[in-house]
Amino acid sequence: MKLFFEKLAVFISTGVYTGYFPFAPGTIGTITAIPLVLLLSLFTPLTYGIATVVVFVAGVWSSGMAEVIFQRKDAPPIVIDEIVGFLITMFYVPKGAKYIILGFFLFRFFDIVKPYPANVINEQVKGGWGVVLDDVFAGIYANISIQVIRLLFSLYQSGKA
Repeated sequence: MKLFFEKLAVFISTGVYTGYFPFAPGTIGTITAIPLVLLLSLFTPLTYGIATVVVFVAGVWSSGMAEVIFQRKDAPPIVIDEIVGFLITMFYVPKGAKYIILGFFLFRFFDIVKPYPANVINEQVKGGWGVVLDDVFAGIYANISIQVIRLLFSLYQSGKA
């Protein structure tokens, strides 16, 4: 039974093995999230949110186990954190390629730069929580950025800016 849960943890934490891509696994993990975002965008925001929480919980569990299996903190093949972060990035964002592209670049930027508190979480929080939570904040920052850009563009278009 232990072997089953270890294999399941690796399967989930590596984003169905996409984390094994030989270069830029975090970027590939983010790209892996796009079909899931497109699927969940067909449902209500409540359903999207619940699914995101489920993926978050699975991510914390699986990445915590995967760190032990890989014997490395936030090992490169672990990309479930990027998937969770991108789901948060795209929550309550209109459908469309331009938003996915914008969200992708904003999320990758915030994931790499790790502004506070993501940097502190990345350095101080251990296990699966530490792996996933810094990407949660990157997703929050990216989502807020998209919402602000949408608002400013809307104001500009209406002539009120």
